[in-house]
Parts: sequence; structure tokens; C-alpha cells
Amino acid sequence: MASFQYRAIDGDGKSLTGLVEADSARAARSQLRERGLFPLEIAASGSRQSGLGSAKKLRESELVLLTRQWSALLSSGLTVEQALSALGDQAEREAVRQVLAGVRSEILAGYTLRSALDRHATSFPTIYRASVAAGEKSGELATVMIELADYLERRDDLRRKTLQALIYPAIVAVVAMGVVIGLLTYVVPQVVSVFQSSKQALPFITRALIGCSNFLRSWGWLLGLMIAAAIGGWRYSLRDETIRRKWDAWLLRLPLLGRHLRALDSTRFASTLAILVGSGVPLLSALDAGRQVVVRLPLRDAIAQAADRVREGTGLARALGSTRRFPPLLVHMISSGEATGQLDAMLERAARLQQGELETRTAVLTSLLEPVLLLAMGGMVLLIVLGVMQPIIEINTLLK
Repeated sequence: MASFQYRAIDGDGKSLTGLVEADSARAARSQLRERGLFPLEIAASGSRQSGLGSAKKLRESELVLLTRQWSALLSSGLTVEQALSALGDQAEREAVRQVLAGVRSEILAGYTLRSALDRHATSFPTIYRASVAAGEKSGELATVMIELADYLERRDDLRRKTLQALIYPAIVAVVAMGVVIGLLTYVVPQVVSVFQSSKQALPFITRALIGCSNFLRSWGWLLGLMIAAAIGGWRYSLRDETIRRKWDAWLLRLPLLGRHLRALDSTRFASTLAILVGSGVPLLSALDAGRQVVVRLPLRDAIAQAADRVREGTGLARALGSTRRFPPLLVHMISSGEATGQLDAMLERAARLQQGELETRTAVLTSLLEPVLLLAMGGMVLLIVLGVMQPIIEINTLLK
């Protein structure tokens, strides 16, 4: 039986959508009528033309959990079709059930698992589909799924730790801007109006503070629009590969951030190569998949150059080393793996070492960023306090 997505109305005229399993669309309509529903639209799950939401995207956490459960079911002896049916029953979100039902329908129609996953490329990344294809060819799909689950968990863990490390500095920055804007637009005008009415010559810092306050109150909305437009224009311009390549190259040249971004992409690249090479994927195909998970365009270009040299017969370590774009640790460990015939194991070890280095560097950067933000906030508040207090001090001095 295949899965069909439907849109129907019940006896009360309420619109309903869902999945139904049947041998044909006609049988699916009959099932719906037996339930007291009037079918409006029936389409095979996974069809791109169905218009019923089959092109849903799985969340990162959902893909990790799904892969772990999938590997366990395959290891227990279930077939791919049975495992997909069980996973669909356990799924909590409708979008996940629709994706799994779509993949299952493609398999029941005679497609390979790789071809079925290709129909849902937004949910299953390139490395996922390439690894599954290798597992199907080698007959070790359960083992490959376990490795995929480990890889996805490490990637999700690194992303989560990075976000958690940036949450506090982001909150501090937002609160600081809110406090400064509140002081300039509400507190300062009320306090400084007393000095303006007294014909006293105000200090420079107070006059500058009044000017900033007046500008924010009169033109703050325009400034906000200009900043939003600048950010939108910058993001739109990054769609151009030439501009984005120059931007990425500039980021990679920065002292601390550049090294961090290079290590982050190198970790993704090494992890991808490790799982693909270990699954039996040809090296050139693995390099192409690894290039697609790398974010920075100069590093992508370097991988493409290395792939061309590997195609000509050069060793992977030498080809990557000649680009001078990747950490020496990764290149040396690849060289060791090529010499010992354990390339996948050395790539895996290099990825783990770089991930540990990334976590340490992220902790150091955030620990430095927090006091810098606090000092910047304190400095701005100090300037505002000085601008308000200096005229008061001068008045007291004159009265004495």
C-alpha cells in the first residue's frame, strides 16, 4: 500500500488534512467516504505537485532523533519500509509524518532509498543522502545510519553550545542599547531642560548629550529605518557570489574570528569526509559532498582545487596543503591516514580534535566579550552621567 495526502471536509463542513494508506487514490477516496468525510483532493504523499505540504523540512533536532531511531530499528532486523512505518507512527509533528510517508511511498513504488530521499532534499542534507546510498550498495545501511546519527549529534551539539555561549552577550548588548536609548530620549531631556532655561554656558559634553538626545527624539525612527535598510541591502548583496567571496575572504583574514571560522568549516569538512570515506563513497564524490557543507566560499574554492589535483593523481593531504587554507593539524592527520590506510579514522580524530578546540575557543571569546560589553555599557552611562552632573557641579562652585 502507498500513502496518500488528502484534504476533505466532514459533516460539519470543517476542512481536514492528513494521511491515509491505500492501494490507489480511488481506494483512498473510498476509505475517506467510509469515515464520513468528503474528499476534496487526493495526492500521493511525496508528490511535489500535491500542494498539501509534502515539501516540509525537518528540524535539526528532529533529524538527529529520527536517524538514531532509524538506525536502531534497522539494527533490530526491520526492513526499511517497516522502519519508516514505525517512525511515522511515533512522529509527533505532522510535517515529520508527511516526510516519512512520502519516502515510504517512493520506496513502495520501486525507488531506492537514496532516490526517495532525493525527493526530500530540503529535509535530508547531501551528506545524509550520499551516506545512505553507500550503505545501500554495501549492505551496511544500519551501520551507516549509526555513524550518521553520531555525526548529526556532534554537529547539533556544537551548534547548540555556540548559541548558548552567545546568548548572554547578546542579552547584555540589547539591554545596554535599551538603557542608553531610554536615558537619552526620556531622562536626559527632563533633567537638562533645567539648565537650558538658566542661560548658563553649558559644558561641551552636556551640549553633545543634548544634541544626541534631540536627534534621537526627532529622527530616531529614520535612523532605525536606515539601519534596517542597510542590513537588508547587505544581506541581499551577499547573494552575489563575487561580493560574498570578498566578504568571506575578509572575515577569514581577521585575527581571532577568521581562525575560528576556518576551524568551524574544517570541522564540518573533516566530519563529512570521515563518514563518507568510511561508508565506501569514492574520494572525489566525498570531496564534492564535503565542499557543499563548507560555508565560506574561499574554502569551497580551495576544496575544488584540491579535488582537481586529486583527480590528477595527487594525494589528498598534499592537495589540501597546497591551498594553504586548512589547519596544519587536519593536513598532517590526513597524511598519516593516507600512509596507514586509515583515512576515515584519522579524519574522524581530526574532526573531534578541532571540535574540542572550537569549543574551547568559543568559551574564551565569549568570556572576553562579556566584560568588553559591560565596559562599553558602563562607559556610555558614565558619559551621560557626566553630561548631566557637570553643570550641577559648576553651579555649586559658582554659588560658593
